[in-house]
Amino acid sequence: MDNLKTKRIYHAAIYVRLSKEDSAIMKDTGKEESDSIVNQKELIRAFLADKPDIEICAEYADDGYSGADFERPNFRRMIQKIEAGHIDCVVVKDLSRFGRNFVEAGRYIDQIFPALGVRFIAVNDGFDSGNGRTSYDRILIPFKNLINDAYCRDISVKVRSQLEIKRRKGDFIGSFAVYGYRKDPADRHRLVVDEYAAGVVKDIFKWKLEGASQQRIADRLNERGELSPMEYKRFCGMRYQSGFQVNAKARWSAAAVGRILRNELYIGTMVQGKRTTPNHKVKKTLWKPSEDWVRVEGSHAPVVDKEDFLAVERLLLQDTRVAPREETVYLLSGLVFCEDCGHAMVRNSVCRNRKTYVYYMCGNNRTNGICSSHRIRGEQLEQSVFLALRQHIAQTADMSRILSYIENLPYHRAEMEKADRHLLKKQEAVEKYTRLKTTLYESLVDGLLDKGEYLELKALYDEKLQEAQAAIAKLQEEMERLLRKRTGSTYWIEQFKKHQNLTELTRHIAVTLIERIEVCEDCRIQIRFKYQDSYERALLS
Repeated sequence: MDNLKTKRIYHAAIYVRLSKEDSAIMKDTGKEESDSIVNQKELIRAFLADKPDIEICAEYADDGYSGADFERPNFRRMIQKIEAGHIDCVVVKDLSRFGRNFVEAGRYIDQIFPALGVRFIAVNDGFDSGNGRTSYDRILIPFKNLINDAYCRDISVKVRSQLEIKRRKGDFIGSFAVYGYRKDPADRHRLVVDEYAAGVVKDIFKWKLEGASQQRIADRLNERGELSPMEYKRFCGMRYQSGFQVNAKARWSAAAVGRILRNELYIGTMVQGKRTTPNHKVKKTLWKPSEDWVRVEGSHAPVVDKEDFLAVERLLLQDTRVAPREETVYLLSGLVFCEDCGHAMVRNSVCRNRKTYVYYMCGNNRTNGICSSHRIRGEQLEQSVFLALRQHIAQTADMSRILSYIENLPYHRAEMEKADRHLLKKQEAVEKYTRLKTTLYESLVDGLLDKGEYLELKALYDEKLQEAQAAIAKLQEEMERLLRKRTGSTYWIEQFKKHQNLTELTRHIAVTLIERIEVCEDCRIQIRFKYQDSYERALLS
């Protein structure tokens, strides 16, 4: 009786864990869910049922957390209770449920728990620190922890590999679709356009091309009552959190507008793999160099025209500001430069006789006087640019007809027809040698050929077959190149032909069709249009 009275009663915490990877593996393999949270608890309770010296006082579960990381929320709460003296025994199903980090698991079992007077029990591994450490335990427990660590590393490598394969296929692997899209209900790795949100995205690009600043665009959206991307996701029933949120209810901001304007996703290009972690144990996120990002074009339907996106990308690099009391930048802001020194021209205005006169002058002359003023009236410059653009569009349209005629000349048609004939011949050769290989085997079976003759002829036919298949692949590449050359040569022309009936020079047209305007000292202007190199090559063809 005295021994029973003095026997120590342990206050135990049941700890269970299941990672996302473990859950996925059980689902894929059809394995009975013996490691599920519920089953882990039931196994531990059954084990403790006949242990009068152990009293269950708490249960902690981390569902969806990797064993490589010991900074799990409920694990940390359990440790706090242990340090406060409320718990002196921890019971887990096995060592892998406790953790899969060899160093950290060993530190807790060999150092921290003994120092805090905590008894540790791993049921399926037959380990109970309350019974003392045997030589068997000293060898086997570290070995099992090492195996668990290796398993975690192996799973991490497999998961990373699978994610990389999905990225390169153009599959979307994010938790939430980008604003303007939603996940396809039939395939969560495919994005489909969210018509309402996509309409807002189109407005954002349209306003930017018209000269509005990011802040003014954000103000317009807030004035219109548009939900910010975060609030829109919540409105659609998603449990979305973001590190960008500052206020209780997120509003549109210049930064949010900027992120949309820079996102290639809106032109149908999937860009993923921007961040990574050093390994499965270190969870610190690192940004990868942009050349290592995975880009897949045409993975989903675009929301914005590619030319508009590229024009906006160029505008974001320019130092253009909206003038006071104005909502948009001026018509030619960021496009006009001094022909002599290359410095940007500055727009000025003067008021005389109650009339405002606008002119452009060299910025270097204005600030330090090292270049001549190169003054030109704003009205004269805009009219000259408008007329030059109309003329260039007309010339481009004429060139379209000339190129169409050239592409249909016998020489150009002959290239494609020649490649097509060669392709047909090589396909016939493949069929021929495939048929010969079949009859060759029949001749061997019928005794018409001995084994040596069969192997010699088979090697010859295999060689001929491989040569024909290689030639087919090369011819197909050549035909694709010819087709790309033909379609690509007119793509830039279509960008100008869209504005054949131009009646007014707008900011949108100026930034999408003009790269640079240079003003000479005698007020002559030189304009470099978009696709100028393609235009000049076509002139020489």
